[in-house]
Amino acid sequence: MGSNTNRLSIRPAQEKDAELILSFIRELAVYETMEDQITATAEDLRRSIFEKRQSEVIIGWIDHQPAAFALYFYNFSTFLGKANLFLDDLYVKEEFRGQGIGRAMLQCLSQIAVKNSCERLDWLCLDWNLAAAGFYKGLGAQILDDRRVFRLSGERLAAFAASE
Repeated sequence: MGSNTNRLSIRPAQEKDAELILSFIRELAVYETMEDQITATAEDLRRSIFEKRQSEVIIGWIDHQPAAFALYFYNFSTFLGKANLFLDDLYVKEEFRGQGIGRAMLQCLSQIAVKNSCERLDWLCLDWNLAAAGFYKGLGAQILDDRRVFRLSGERLAAFAASE
């Protein structure tokens, strides 16, 4: 895997990139005004991504400077009987936007999905992020209006897990 477009190169993250991945996550959280929700540490990321292999990350570089990251994992469709790729986060640093990096990152993820016989590449987009939604539509992505995201977390998750 790896993509090169002029000055852009995309490669899988390495264990030594844990701090860099965390810095991307922090920048994304600021962009989404969710920085107060970050509890991850570089060690958490190192353990989860590289030791437990719970997700994977690709990093886009422009002239050897980190410009973008995407964190993804595989989920499973019972209807298709196949694994699919789920993009959890894609972030391009502000100074590198408008140069085709987001498109190249999504294309790289699409290539990973096809290589691994995935039928789908899915992701979420915050409803207020109209620029991103327009970008995704321009790539041919569909918005699934018939679905809602539900979540159990923290104390509610623990309480439900312990309930009889």
